[in-house]
Amino acid sequence: MSTTPSKALETFPNPQQDTDYTIRISIPEFTCLCPKTGQPDFAELRLEYVPDECCVELKSLKLYVWSFREEGAFHEAVTNEILNDLVKVTQPRFMRLTAEFNVRGGIYTTVVAEHRKPGWTLPVRVELP
Repeated sequence: MSTTPSKALETFPNPQQDTDYTIRISIPEFTCLCPKTGQPDFAELRLEYVPDECCVELKSLKLYVWSFREEGAFHEAVTNEILNDLVKVTQPRFMRLTAEFNVRGGIYTTVVAEHRKPGWTLPVRVELP
């Protein structure tokens, strides 16, 4: 079992490449440091994506998220960095990362970043009676 953080994201082949389906991952214990004060910032990350050829491996994602614990980052920057790193390794059809930061100085911050593969369109949702 690894006891150190890592920036290495791993993937595995999508078992249903011919199907658009959504993977939702909740990461309730994200931490980084405020670049101004050095104090810890806490957030819940919610990742939603429609995979194409591969999916992100969860243990590597856990170690990757852990790697931000001692890094200073603005909320907007770290959310987009994480999304960009995940898109780079998985090349999904669609990916959305929502970072909901805990209150600091009476202010809550939520950052939503998205990626859409060129040419991919959202399937029509079926609403059952």
